[in-house]
Amino acid sequence: MAHYKAADSKREQFRRYLEKSGVLDTLTKVLVALYEEPEKPNSALDFLKHHLGASAPENPEIEALRLEVAEMKEKYEAVLEENKKLKTKVKVYLVFLSSFILRNK
Repeated sequence: MAHYKAADSKREQFRRYLEKSGVLDTLTKVLVALYEEPEKPNSALDFLKHHLGASAPENPEIEALRLEVAEMKEKYEAVLEENKKLKTKVKVYLVFLSSFILRNK
């Protein structure tokens, strides 16, 4: 008899854990969405994976790639700005050079 109470207690603790962490609510919403789906998908498991994946935590590799993309965008913007400044300098030098050539003909 004590064995059954221990199992029930563990089961109840686990249920509370799932409830507090939002797992029960999320699973219920996804299952209701599947139930209300007018055309049931061929694979209910794929449906669940797809809908649960939307709320799953980010893969650490994806976050690292996002950071890398942000850094590359910053570098790209800096290179564009430097390019703009260098083009302006080249124009100034070309004007100076052309006026120098015209004066010395």
